[in-house]
Amino acid sequence: MTYLLTGVACLLLAVYGGMIAAYQRVWKSIPVFEPSRQPGATRITVLVPARNEEAGITECLLSLARQSYPRDRFEVIVIDDHSTDGTAVAVADFGRRPEADGLALRCLSMGDLRVGSPAGSREGSGMGSRAYKKLAIEAGIGAANGALIVTTDADCSFQRHWLLTLSALFEERGARFIAAPVRIGAADGRHRSLLGIFQTLDFITLQGITGAAVHSRFHTMCNGANLAYAREAFYEVDGFRDIDHIPSGDDMFLMHKIASLYPESVFYLKSPDVIVTTRPETTWKGFLHQRVRWASKADSYQDRRIFRILVLVYLVNLSFIALAAGAFFNCRWLWLFLFLLVMKTIVEYPFVRKVAGFFGQQGLMIYFPVLQPLHILYTVIVGWLGKFGSYHWKGRTINK
Repeated sequence: MTYLLTGVACLLLAVYGGMIAAYQRVWKSIPVFEPSRQPGATRITVLVPARNEEAGITECLLSLARQSYPRDRFEVIVIDDHSTDGTAVAVADFGRRPEADGLALRCLSMGDLRVGSPAGSREGSGMGSRAYKKLAIEAGIGAANGALIVTTDADCSFQRHWLLTLSALFEERGARFIAAPVRIGAADGRHRSLLGIFQTLDFITLQGITGAAVHSRFHTMCNGANLAYAREAFYEVDGFRDIDHIPSGDDMFLMHKIASLYPESVFYLKSPDVIVTTRPETTWKGFLHQRVRWASKADSYQDRRIFRILVLVYLVNLSFIALAAGAFFNCRWLWLFLFLLVMKTIVEYPFVRKVAGFFGQQGLMIYFPVLQPLHILYTVIVGWLGKFGSYHWKGRTINK
């Protein structure tokens, strides 16, 4: 039995190592995009779904107001999703500031709208009761004037040429869907917390996988804080129809739908000019609920290859928990645990370091080996709760 379990653990890690090596090769092969001509012909609508974002929405709007893209070619629509704070007031106040002069800024209130969609969802449907962000995005697209829809979050800030570079790829490559990089800005400053460092490193890994997967046409994941897609393509795939019962997934599942119609027109935009910076979760509880929300859609993927990868990752991490438990009864399990832990770190380190360098966060890699045990435990817990648990988000409780 000992040899069998040892063989299984080593085999899982070997397969996992091959997968990470493949991600690393693809990430390195993604060219950094540089516009070949001056863009600016495309009309853009930036959608900012917001719920209880009074504290951060002003900085987000200020960052949008500083964009180099011509102001007469883009608009910003904030969709206030039943906020209980002063989000809408903060948006209105910003509209009166000198920085907003000439900026096309609107705020839609979900409480004032009866939202219909190309998917035909109505009040009382699964979407109406659980998929709040999809409803907000849907409302924004319905009111949009832009041919290119760009989605982000209310706690984000942007590089000055963000919209300019997105529009360049859209125009030059005929893109129907663009996934772009996101980083957590927490642990860049002088005051670093364990939580900030941990979630930043975890996010770097996810971003590397995102870039490699989208570039290789595998479409495993993307992040709604930095997406762009043709408004026409959204309607061509009937928007969120058939995924409107899933609380999250306004990003990945929409990418899958558009990729099924335009398999050669989905791109990952690798450029420092389009990195979006988002704020971290400030508590461990909030962080776990965020990650459980992300994990909750794992069993909804139609592409079973993605599900098999998630199962592999989960089993690899679960094997470490099993070995750690076995070490209490047999010291040989402890040595195997330590050996495989070192091997897992060696396998992952070059990939994560390369991605961290792109995001300007390579200095955090000193913490990467030390945080491996915590990351293994976190992965197992979040994976389990994503399947069987519930989570709280923006004052709402979502049950599986």
